[in-house]
Amino acid sequence: MSVPRRLARLAGRALLALPLLLLGGCVESMFYYPDRVRYETPDALGLRYERVRFQSTDGTALSGWFIPAAGRADPREAKGTVIHFHGNAQNMSSHWRFVAWLPKQDFNVFVFDYRGYGDSEGKPEPRGVFEDSSSAIDHVRSRADVDPARLLVFGQSLGGTNAIAAVGAGNRAGVRAVAIESTFYSYSSIANDKVSGAGLLVGDRYAASKYVAALSPIPLLLIHGTADAVIPVDHSRRLLADAREPKRLIEVPGAGHLEPMSEARFGTTYQRALAEFFEAALATAPIAPTPPAR
Repeated sequence: MSVPRRLARLAGRALLALPLLLLGGCVESMFYYPDRVRYETPDALGLRYERVRFQSTDGTALSGWFIPAAGRADPREAKGTVIHFHGNAQNMSSHWRFVAWLPKQDFNVFVFDYRGYGDSEGKPEPRGVFEDSSSAIDHVRSRADVDPARLLVFGQSLGGTNAIAAVGAGNRAGVRAVAIESTFYSYSSIANDKVSGAGLLVGDRYAASKYVAALSPIPLLLIHGTADAVIPVDHSRRLLADAREPKRLIEVPGAGHLEPMSEARFGTTYQRALAEFFEAALATAPIAPTPPAR
């Protein structure tokens, strides 16, 4: 089974379990399904990488991998650095292949685990995961081997919500573009999709819907499969409606959850679209920081 199919199936099972979790009062935990298995490392594809430890806002120790652009002796000379925010199941060692093609396109890549995932300490919960996401951006920006004015954000599924919230809340210095694949409009809306009325039990303090308008003028690209049974495409349509320009939604006919970037039947069509989006954003003048969303 391919990586996207396995992860989509896990995400689907997680959301199918939502009624039981709600009945049991496990409201916050229902969005997180971490494990600590080491599935694969970048050297499996011949890529150099550095194991990284950094701290979240509250001091929780987090883990990540820095994968420099292929063929670059100095990562600062790469086109830019992509910060990847993965989905809700397993950990970065099962998600990193979604972005494994980017180093060969002259992008550095930073992947990391939220608290409770992989080798990261702690237990996942909304505020902590939000702080972890913002701290990952801070870490990359602080690296001596990265151009801090050429940062790019790519979030998938739950990671898309985390990415939008972190940047939209004000952590935007040097961020030139935000790309999001198959995320949900808000925690309450995806809960309501699965169980009518369940959204009343779920908080939206860190929901994408609250922060997406604040991304502007940073360019936003949304990508979503029209056959996504885990997170229906209407979630991205609603985010597009709330976002300010510049913004774009690519709907992928017949694609399921997290399939556009890596399913063989789509070839490299949407990988190229993502790379071109990043390259176009980098070709424009840097965006001045704006006050955080309130």
